[in-house]
Amino acid sequence: MAQQVDSEQPGSKPSLWRRLSAGLITGAADDDPSGIATYSQVGAAFGYGMLWSILLTIPLMIAIQGVSAGIGRVTGYGLMHGIRKYYPRPLVYVLVISIIAANAINLAADIGAMGAALKLLIGGPSFLYTIIFSVASLLLQIFIPFSRYSAFLKALTLSLFAYVATVLVVHVPWGAVLKSIVMPPIVWSASYAVGLVALLGTTISPYLFCWQAAEEVEEIHAFKARQPLKRAPWQAPRALSRIGIDTSVGMIFSNLIAFFIILTAAVVLHAHGKTDIQSSADAAQALRPLAGKLAFALFAAGIIGTGLLAVPVLAGATAYAAAGAFHQRSGLELKPHDAKFFYGVLIAASIGGVLLNLMPLDPVKALYWSAVINGVAAVPLMIVMMLMTSRRKVMDKFTLPWPLKLFGWLATAAMSAAAVVMFVTWGH
Repeated sequence: MAQQVDSEQPGSKPSLWRRLSAGLITGAADDDPSGIATYSQVGAAFGYGMLWSILLTIPLMIAIQGVSAGIGRVTGYGLMHGIRKYYPRPLVYVLVISIIAANAINLAADIGAMGAALKLLIGGPSFLYTIIFSVASLLLQIFIPFSRYSAFLKALTLSLFAYVATVLVVHVPWGAVLKSIVMPPIVWSASYAVGLVALLGTTISPYLFCWQAAEEVEEIHAFKARQPLKRAPWQAPRALSRIGIDTSVGMIFSNLIAFFIILTAAVVLHAHGKTDIQSSADAAQALRPLAGKLAFALFAAGIIGTGLLAVPVLAGATAYAAAGAFHQRSGLELKPHDAKFFYGVLIAASIGGVLLNLMPLDPVKALYWSAVINGVAAVPLMIVMMLMTSRRKVMDKFTLPWPLKLFGWLATAAMSAAAVVMFVTWGH
């Protein structure tokens, strides 16, 4: 990356693709195999009944991820590092423990889904594939500097187009789809509410906040001309413009792919009475007899592609959060001996993800608990982020503009409401 043209530098005229980085990668990583499972479940269970919610979350995601990116670019600190600097330590430790717990379950579910998807495609032992995927991802993060590894992650975002291709090979009644968006067929039931909460918890997740803030900091180090905006305010116009474009494109892309996954499940699975989807691999398997081998292969290959992107993001976000909370050096650009704690957490998260796959976990319950913990962690973390970015002491003159503040607080309110529904429907 250091040899590439810095899109923030005056006089540079990079293409849109070169201007995309942290926001695109973060958005694509949101459609991880666990997310695919949740989107498939709500599509299979409720048909077109939740497509409207995907469109609703776009401005909320853009706002809260823009806040995350802004914290990193303005302060030069990762998210948990910044919270530690300005807020009580007990709050920091509670937040980081909840983030690590949610990420561990997500990570285990994702690498397990990748192994199951590859088994569907070529046969063989799924657990062996799980180990291979986890080890390969870990080795890439340890031995390839961030300045080169981020380009690999960026290229992997293209694998999500498998879900666009899947929609193209199945018959979609677009008239009915458009009608469901304009006049949503909302079902007033506990199961519908739980599905909506799970969808929100999957779409707006704490690990995404940690990762995007950290990646902005990594890019400050990778591009030597960049400095935190608090120290170099003259860089702000181009930096904030890039973040706005990058984050908007990334979150729109993320939600578009989620829309297509729900649509595929609704058109094929729900329409044929297949409503009991347990995992992303289960969704792929169910497509084979109903939509044909091509749709099945595209869907399964997409699980592997997005898993290769999401697993390092999940493990990396865990390491960044832990290192920031305990004031340790962090960064994928650093050598392991220069950031022992950071890489230790990275290795532990990867091993833990593999070991959890040895336990007899019910995939639906694992996703449910991941959503619960994500919801519990997201609300206080989002509140702290919104308060941080409204303080001149933290952001100097780069406090949130009112549109970002409005939608950021709306996103926080939506997640708070989701958490309340989660507890009200507990046990149902």
